[in-house]
Amino acid sequence: MAAKKSRILYVKRFLDEHTDEEHPTGIVEIIAFLADEGIAATRKTVAQDIVQLIDADVDVVCNKSRQNLYFIGGRHFEMPELKTLIDVVQASNFLTKKRSDMLIGKLLALASPQQAAELANNLYFNGTVKPNNEKAYINIDRLLKAIILKKRVSFMYFDYSPDKKKIYKHNQKRYDFSPWALIWNNDRYYTIGYSESHGKAVRFRIDRIALANLMGVDAVPIPDDFDLASFIMSVFHMYEGPMLEVTLKCENSLMATIIDRFGEGVNTEIADPKHFYAKVNVSASKTFYGWVFGMDGGIEITAPTDAVEAYRRMLGRAARPFVAK
Repeated sequence: MAAKKSRILYVKRFLDEHTDEEHPTGIVEIIAFLADEGIAATRKTVAQDIVQLIDADVDVVCNKSRQNLYFIGGRHFEMPELKTLIDVVQASNFLTKKRSDMLIGKLLALASPQQAAELANNLYFNGTVKPNNEKAYINIDRLLKAIILKKRVSFMYFDYSPDKKKIYKHNQKRYDFSPWALIWNNDRYYTIGYSESHGKAVRFRIDRIALANLMGVDAVPIPDDFDLASFIMSVFHMYEGPMLEVTLKCENSLMATIIDRFGEGVNTEIADPKHFYAKVNVSASKTFYGWVFGMDGGIEITAPTDAVEAYRRMLGRAARPFVAK
């Protein structure tokens, strides 16, 4: 004998799947839907079901008129929120196209059918290069499990040779790593934690991790005085170099750029009518110096001497003429 269907659950399902503020429905349409599902109903019983749903804190809104019209008011996400999340997924160069399409489909399911259709019609390919395999996605799952269980992971780490072949670091030896956090930075995913071979907190790009395995060994705990936010800020763009407090002399027009990079709490003072100083803690790496160079002379490194000299050496190398062999 088939189980009896719960009428009130099907009323809620219809409201969830077919209504929003711009597409309310009447009781007649709900009764017709229930009939298609083999459920008998009358105006009175459906109206009672709606009252019970409201009493159970379901956000059913009634537009009172000659014929009452109903719709689901509050959803988990508003249209602008879903649009933002969908754009982020679509623009990610970490997710494969297949994985992106799956996640977008799940996000669209959180909207009403009419809203989902509108969102789907506004999907545009933005030229983002997508990876071809999902190993990085699998790495996230294993790293998350390790963080939750407070266990270590082991893995190999690779770079690329000029002929696009993988070159495994550390002489192909597996890293013994205690993951503390997963960080999204500059369209890439990283894990931060303690590396036994480095003897300190480091970061790894998750898409460069290979053959990650969960270990049965307890992870090295996060030190009580470890400031994750400061660590992320200091390893500028996730590249490592010596930590320095650097003084930058910046053109006034670049204040927004400095705030975008270092936050509103950045230490600044007026230098002259056209410039200001910014004191920042950075990982003095090629990436940092490249960022300064990209400001087209709008930013000058004035201290410390080590950073000034390192930047001059980099500029000297960049100015050398290229000689073809």
